[in-house]
Amino acid sequence: MANFDWEKHFGPLLTELTQTGHARWTDRLRDQLTHRFDDNPHGDLDRWQTALNSLPELAGVEVELKHSAITLSTPDNLTGPQQEQLENALRGLMPWRKGPFEFFGTYIDTEWRSDWKWDRVLPYLSDLSGRKILDVGCGSGYHCWRMLGEGAGRVIGIDPGLLFLFQFLSVKRYQDNAPVDLLPVRMEDLPENLQAFDTTFSMGVLYHRRSPLDHLLELKGTLRRGGELVLETLVVDGPEGYSLMPEDRYGQMRNVWFLPSCDTLLRWLDRTGFRNARVVDVTDTTTDEQRSTDWMRFNSLQDFLDPEDPSRTVEGYPGPRRATIIAEKP
Repeated sequence: MANFDWEKHFGPLLTELTQTGHARWTDRLRDQLTHRFDDNPHGDLDRWQTALNSLPELAGVEVELKHSAITLSTPDNLTGPQQEQLENALRGLMPWRKGPFEFFGTYIDTEWRSDWKWDRVLPYLSDLSGRKILDVGCGSGYHCWRMLGEGAGRVIGIDPGLLFLFQFLSVKRYQDNAPVDLLPVRMEDLPENLQAFDTTFSMGVLYHRRSPLDHLLELKGTLRRGGELVLETLVVDGPEGYSLMPEDRYGQMRNVWFLPSCDTLLRWLDRTGFRNARVVDVTDTTTDEQRSTDWMRFNSLQDFLDPEDPSRTVEGYPGPRRATIIAEKP
């Protein structure tokens, strides 16, 4: 059994949180991580740990964080056996959904072109230099690395998906001292009113919440006074007050609850105490941005749209349209 040493991976962050006045969060995290990895380990944990351990040991690794793919490189070319070892290890962590990444010449063409979303959001962000950032529902941590590339001082991503954690650790393995961490916890696992972050991102999460207003209040509680919220979610056309609640599935996803109009979303932010909320981007999701690839071989967006009318989902709802909203905590 390839035991996962969570103390090794999370110990430095837990120490940092304690030293920066967040001991209550540290205590809660220790209990959560013990339960997740020691008391109730995932059935694929050994396989993912084996894949992570199989990545080749390399010296002088550099990382490029400002281009579309998070790119790891080394001055020396990998040998043939090292390249094969690398690809086998990375394929052991499939499916890769958020990216792209490039590991020493091996390009991971992920299901989502997450760089496109980042390019849409980046022009409207406050300067991230030195900021403490929380990324809620961060997936494999792609955007966390892009935030660091924009000068963030500390980035913490949270996502309960353990495969995402191991994909993140495949990069962190080569950048061990980078001030970026991914915690395998849910939003509701965080202490209330942390007030610890300068910027909080919630991209692709709100529509998965049964109570979207509670999610907005939770996000506000993570921010210091004057902090910035970056919210990206599915929306539909309609007047203020309108929100679509699917009968069952939306685009074959079961856990989709509310798709508001942009004006409704702005009202939600106002009612939950945010100020200066503004819509900075609205973009239809296309099959160029989300699709099956050799690194994610399951069904993707092309399978979730009506083949006779790709502007609608297979259930007959309007096709996916995503809005980005930026707001501040007073």
